[in-house]
Amino acid sequence: MADLKRKTLSLSSGKLLKLYGSSLAISKSLEIGEGYAPNIYSFTEGQSGGKEAGQVTNPHKLDREDLMELADFNIQLWMNLKANLRKYGVDSPKVFNQESSK
Repeated sequence: MADLKRKTLSLSSGKLLKLYGSSLAISKSLEIGEGYAPNIYSFTEGQSGGKEAGQVTNPHKLDREDLMELADFNIQLWMNLKANLRKYGVDSPKVFNQESSK
């Protein structure tokens, strides 16, 4: 199973992908990239060697249900990508949702 540690994505095939940040993102068109800005819901570690607990950043004031909906939306996009890869293979442009990229 894939694992992300210290800005490196390790795949079970042995491939290592060096990342600029620490997250992956999927667009509505099913394109995959790095998610650079943790500006919707994130955690900032405390200072002074862990003496402070840290802080959750939630600038849009999303509640539990909002975050669950956001998680479900992203899970569905990843599931759609898996289904399209099975159906069309990795080299076909049909993998991507063309109408979503306009």
